[in-house]
Amino acid sequence: MTIFSRLMLSYFALLVMATAVSAYSIIQLGQMRGITHSIILHDTNMLDLHKNMADALLSASRYEKNIAVMWDPALYQSFLISKKDFERYFEEARGLVEPGEMQEVLIRLERNHRTYQSLIAEDVALLEAGKPLPENRSGDDKEQVLNRALEDLTQLRALIHHTTFSKVKTLDEAGVKAQTMAVVITAIAFLLGLVLSISITRSIVLPLSRMKKKTVEIAAGKLEPDLELPSPPEVGALAQAFNTMCARLKEVDRMKTEFFSLMSHELRTPLTSIREGTNLFLEGKGGEVTDKQRKLLTIIAEESNRLIRLVNSLLDLSKLEAGMVPFHFTEYDLPPLINRTLDELMPLAESRGIRLEKDIGEVPRVAMDSERIRQVLRNLLGNALKFTPHGGSVRVEAQLTADGLRVSITDTGPGIPREHIGSIFEKFRQVSPADSRRLEGTGLGLAIVKHIVHAHGGSIWAESEAGHGSTFIFVLPL
Repeated sequence: MTIFSRLMLSYFALLVMATAVSAYSIIQLGQMRGITHSIILHDTNMLDLHKNMADALLSASRYEKNIAVMWDPALYQSFLISKKDFERYFEEARGLVEPGEMQEVLIRLERNHRTYQSLIAEDVALLEAGKPLPENRSGDDKEQVLNRALEDLTQLRALIHHTTFSKVKTLDEAGVKAQTMAVVITAIAFLLGLVLSISITRSIVLPLSRMKKKTVEIAAGKLEPDLELPSPPEVGALAQAFNTMCARLKEVDRMKTEFFSLMSHELRTPLTSIREGTNLFLEGKGGEVTDKQRKLLTIIAEESNRLIRLVNSLLDLSKLEAGMVPFHFTEYDLPPLINRTLDELMPLAESRGIRLEKDIGEVPRVAMDSERIRQVLRNLLGNALKFTPHGGSVRVEAQLTADGLRVSITDTGPGIPREHIGSIFEKFRQVSPADSRRLEGTGLGLAIVKHIVHAHGGSIWAESEAGHGSTFIFVLPL
C-alpha cells in the first residue's frame, strides 16, 4: 500500500471509531431523554392527579357528613361539584395509565367511588322526601366504601412512586452504561490510533533510516547497489533510484580506475625515458653542460621523479582496488621493519631537525606481507615528517592488545580539523592542516595504506586535535 493509502486507511479507522462513539452516545442520550420525558409528563402528572382526586374525594366526604346532619340543597350542590371534579381527574388519570397493576387500582377506585356515590344518592332521596336516614344499612356503609377508595388512592400513589424510582434507576444504569461504553470505545480508538501511528511511522522511518545509512556508505565509497527495502511504493521507488545511482557511480568509478591505470602505464615509460635522458645530460654524456643548463636539467629530473612517483602511486592504488596486487603472507617480526624504516627516514628527519622516537614492546610474530607493511610504515612516517615543524618529534609505538598488534605513529604537527578526520583516507583527498599550510602531495598515500591494512584483515584510523598533533593507528590481527 502507498503511504497515502495507509494514512487514509488509518484516518478512516479512527473516524469510524469516533463515529461509533458519537452514535452510541446519541442513542443513549435519546433513551435517557425518553425516560426523563416520561417522568415529567407521566409520573409528575399522575402525582398531581392523585392529589387532586384525594382532595376532591375528601371534600365530597365533608359535604356528605354535613348533609347527613342537616339537609341543605346548597351543600348537596357543592358535593356534586366535588364529585364532578373527582370524575374529571379520574378520566385524565385513566388516559395516562397503561394496562397493568396501576390500571387495576383505578378500576377498583372507580367501583368504590360509584358505590359511595350511589349510597349518597339514596340518602339524598330520603332527605328530599323528608324521611329519616336508616340507622343500620345492609352491606357496606358509606364510611367503609370511602376508606376503601382512599386506600386505593394510597396504593395508586405508591405505584406511581415505584414507577418513578424504576425509571430513575433505569436512567442511572443507562448513564453508567453509556459512560462505560464511551470509555471502552475511546480506549480502543486510542490504542488503535497508537498502533496504526507506530506501524505507519515504522514503515516510513525504518526504510528512511536504511537509506540514510546507505547514503553514509556511499559517501565512504561503498557503491554496492544492495538496498532492498520492504516499504511503501514511494519509498521503494526511491530505494530503486538509490540502487541505480550506486550502480552508475560504481561504473563511473571503475571507468575512472581503468583510465588512471591505463594512463599510468602509458606515462611511466616516457617519463622514465625523460628521467634517464636528463641524468645522461647531467653526467655530461651529451657534451659539456653549462651551469644554467645544469640547473634546468636538475629541475627537470626532480619533476620527472615526482611524476614517476605519482604514476607509481596511481598504479599501486588501481591494482589494490582491482584486487590485482598479490600478497605474500609469512610469519614475520614487526620490530625489524620499524627499525629499517626509521633508518631510511633518519636523514630526512635530521635535515628538518625532527626527533624520531620509538617504543616497541615484546610483540609476537604476525602473518603479513613484509614489503607491503613496510610501505604502510613508510607512508605514515613520511606524512608525519611532512607535517611536523622544525624541532618537533615523531614517535612510533608497537604493543600487543586484545585486538591484535597495534602500531601508532604520533607527530607534533598542527593536527587535522575534526570535520575532516573521516575523509583523510579517501583517494585524491588532501586535507589542509589546522594551521592552513598547504603542502605538496598526491592524496593517494593514505588511501593505499588503508587498502593494504584492510587486505591484512586489520583496521586503521586517525586521532587528532587541532594544535596538538595527530596519531595514526593500525592494528594487525594475530
